[in-house]
Amino acid sequence: MPTNAIARTDAGLASVLRLAVMRLRRRLVAERDPANDLSLGAMSVLGGLLVHGEATVGELAARERVQPPSMTRTVNALAEGGYVERRPGDVDRRQVHVAITPLGAETVKADRRRRDVWLARRLAALTPDERAVLRQAAPILEKIATE
Repeated sequence: MPTNAIARTDAGLASVLRLAVMRLRRRLVAERDPANDLSLGAMSVLGGLLVHGEATVGELAARERVQPPSMTRTVNALAEGGYVERRPGDVDRRQVHVAITPLGAETVKADRRRRDVWLARRLAALTPDERAVLRQAAPILEKIATE
């Protein structure tokens, strides 16, 4: 059955969107820099730190929807690689804040640039009308993803 026919119902649209988003995600993952050996989870933590600024391990765990011990392992690995640094909290010196380093920021930016270039090439192959539809859909997809 053609995709347009399947997507006529909400359930059909959900199925088509799920599959398309999963395939796009796989393609974007495949476009990562082969020299970057950080896990997707570690890259997500770095990306969050770049956008939102420093955070505690607990805040990072909540944002990434993982358990604090898992986040502690990720932060330890990132710190060992020089991608993040730990700082004592201003109010409670026992609390540890995690901040991205210049190396971490450049790693995230380089990874994003590489994948953005790939996606921009794919978008350039679309018609102006198709790109206009995607411009309208992007904020809606973001809303679905963040709610």
